[in-house]
This record gives sequence, structure tokens and C-alpha cells, in this order.
Amino acid sequence: MQFVATDNEAISKLVSDSVPPITVIGTESIRATFDQKSLQQAVNARGACGVTDVILNPDAHCGYGAPIGCVMVSPTHVFPGPVGVDIKCSMSLLQFDLPAEEIRDQNIRRKLIDAICDRTPTGAGAGQKSIRKGRRFNRSVVMQAVIEGATESVCEQFGIPFEWTKRCEDSFHLGHDGTSESLEFRLDEVLREKYMVNFEDKMTQLGSYGGGNHFGECEIVKVGEDDESKRIADVFGLKNDHVAFLSHCGSRGFGNILATEQFKILQRKFKEWGIPFPGNDRELVYAPIGSLEANNYLDDMALGANFATVNHLLINTLILEAFREVFPHVNANFVYFISHNIVRREIWKERPVLVHRKGSTRALPAGHHELRGTPFETTGHPILLPGNPRNGSAVMVGLEGASISAYSINHGAGRVMGRRKAFDTLNQKVVDNEMKDADILTNCNRYPLDEAPAAYKNFDDVLQSVKLSGLAREVARLYATFVIKDNNQADD
Repeated sequence: MQFVATDNEAISKLVSDSVPPITVIGTESIRATFDQKSLQQAVNARGACGVTDVILNPDAHCGYGAPIGCVMVSPTHVFPGPVGVDIKCSMSLLQFDLPAEEIRDQNIRRKLIDAICDRTPTGAGAGQKSIRKGRRFNRSVVMQAVIEGATESVCEQFGIPFEWTKRCEDSFHLGHDGTSESLEFRLDEVLREKYMVNFEDKMTQLGSYGGGNHFGECEIVKVGEDDESKRIADVFGLKNDHVAFLSHCGSRGFGNILATEQFKILQRKFKEWGIPFPGNDRELVYAPIGSLEANNYLDDMALGANFATVNHLLINTLILEAFREVFPHVNANFVYFISHNIVRREIWKERPVLVHRKGSTRALPAGHHELRGTPFETTGHPILLPGNPRNGSAVMVGLEGASISAYSINHGAGRVMGRRKAFDTLNQKVVDNEMKDADILTNCNRYPLDEAPAAYKNFDDVLQSVKLSGLAREVARLYATFVIKDNNQADD
């Protein structure tokens, strides 16, 4: 493994004869948080067919086939594992023209929580039909959404401001052949298969958060005091000491079904072909580019990614509607939408490759060719990194140093404690009092123990690894005033 020196120590390399190098981003204290299983997954992934590079980010922990918080690069093969079952899990940020002092009062925040929960359901099976002010969608428009993504026609039918799509990392995804027609054909195939049950119910999940680590969080923006941070924040549309809303979710049940079935299909193919699983890990299956199996996976991933895109944009539309119920004249600008579970065709090291980002997010710096013609050409695009409610989240921007990691950084803090361990170890009263002492409200009667700040790595240590590695710089910090989580999960 090749360790990137981030705490002024000499760069050290550990390269065995059997395992090609793996780039690891992290200080010594962060590297100590990598468990043995995630390191073994990284080794397995690096040795898999067609993989040329693996990068471990400071938030790395165990995942499907490859660690969450890693980047895998291959010019020849696609791997579902380094995307996972939540296709295009993403972050988005909405900035209001509302000064922070307007929501100091807890009663105001409670009204906002109620207005949001009336419109944006939470929970593994939750959909728009389960809430008081839920939306109703006809079959044709939801099928158009998963085939086309956030096109002008789709946005108009969902009531989404189309100008927001200019601030999306991707506002739509095409099929393996670069067309939406292939996605229409593939969706028709999928709907004929027995595994895609309750399609209509899954489509009602557009505009919902889901469970687990998904959340909505009302923030106070604190822009860095230096001139460069202020300049970049102005381009991003961030307003110091104003209210913003950060969202984390993905493709919900629809994406989960697509991804889970793809794992099963490829696992059956490996058995049929007599191919051993890399590192004997069934989740590290793959398909060569150009094969039917690869084409079908890329199409399914695009369908799930289009769902995730429209889901985020609709959530933000509903959040703005909820705020206007309490503050009728409030306005908002969409800062950015960025994913961290997806495969993209990109040019890196002057060659076309597939970059798999598993719990990893893009970090394109100013002047990068993919930012030409975007609002972020001269700054780099916003990077939205969730930490935890207690320590805040961060808005960062990529630097040229991110070239060492395929222009990628971590997607957040990363777990340091598994969900079961969190339930067994953490004290509910202590966690709830911690939120109360910080004046952070929640829609949950009891804050989910497996999502408590103590279940995650030290966010400042994670950010320090990124900064000292030269991958990105911090532009602003976001401090939570209330959190929307899976209330059903919290009350189990």
C-alpha cells in the first residue's frame, strides 16, 4: 500500500509481490480506524480483473465487495460492488435568504419540522401516499423520470425549478450506448421480470428520505473568514449566517431492487463461467465492458441514478414549500447536487477509464475540463461532506492535488462503529441529552443510536487528512439546528 503523507511524516510504501499498490489518504490516527476487513476488501478489489487503481479515503470502512470510502479505476470492467445497493446515493444543499436568527426559537423550528414531515416521508418503505400533504404521480410521469432524469419536461411535471439542474453534478443519465432509448427498452425488460414487484409503490418514494444514514438537516452556514473562501462561497451561492438545508438520500427501494438483482445475476454467471470470486468475495463480481451483462448493469444503474436525481430535486422543492408555509416570502437558491455511489466514464491519466466511487465523491478543481461551461469553471464545484449534527458538516472545493485520487475525496465522516455495536454500546439518554445540550431538534422521539455522532469517525480528523493531502480546501462549515431522520427506526 502507498500511504499519502498527511501529517508531515515521510511517505512510506508497503508493496508486496502479490498485491499492487493501493493509495491511502489519511493521517496516522485516521489510518488506525481502518478495520481489518475493509483493508482486506481493498486488497481484494485491487487484485480483481482489470482494476488499475484503488484509493482508500479517510472515511473508509467495510462495504459491499469494496470498502465504503474507496475509489476503484478500471478501463475494461464494471463492478456493481463499488456502487452498492443504494445507486447514486447523493448530497444536495439548498440555501435560503433567511438570516440565522429567524429560526433561533424552538417553536419556529418545530413548525418547520412538522411542515417538512407533512411532505417528505422517512423510513425504509415510506412513500408520498403515507403522509398528509404527499404528492400523487401518474405512471407515465414516473416512468419518464427514471428514463430521462431531470429533463425540462420532467421538472415541469413535478414542479421542480428547471434552473436547479444547472447546479447538478449530473441532471440525467443515459444508457450504455449513450441514449435514453436503451433505458426505455431496459425498463420494459425489468418490469416484465418477477423481481421488480410493486413498481408503482416504489415510484411513490420519489420525494422521500428513507432510513439508515439518510437525513435532512437544517443548517446555519459559516463561511470561512479568508478572502478566497468568501470568493468561492459567493460563486457557490452560500450566505454567511443564513439558513440552509442539507439532504442525503439515494434511489430508495427502486435502486435497491435493481442493484440486488444485478448481484444475483452476475453471481450466477460467475458460477456458470467457472470464474472464482476475487478474494472469495461474492460481492466483488464484475463484467467486461461491451458484454451484455455490463450493458444491462450500466442501464440499470442509470435508471436508478435518474430516480435518485429526481428524488433529490423533488425533496428540495418540497423543503422550499415547507419553509414557505412558515416564512411565506422566503426564497432559496440551489447550491449543488453531488453523488457518492456511482460509476462514470472519465479521462484520468490521459486515458478513458471507468471510475467507481463507493462512498466517495468527485473533487474537480478549477479549470478541470469537465467544468467548462458550468458556474464552477473558475472555482471548482461544491463538495458537500456530511459530518454529524454535533460537529457540523462541510462545504469544500477540490484542488489540483486531487489528481492522485482520480479527483475524488471521502463522502463524509465514515463509520467507526457498526450499527449493532452502536445499539449495544451507546446510551440512549446520553445521546438524546447531547442533542438537547447542543440545541439540535429532531423529528424523532429518540435519536437513532446507530446514527449518533459517536458512531462516526472524528470529523475534524477526517477533514485534516483531506486538507493536508492537498485534495481539497474547506469553504464553509454547516451547523445543524434540526435533523429529519427515520422516526420509525428510532422508535423500534
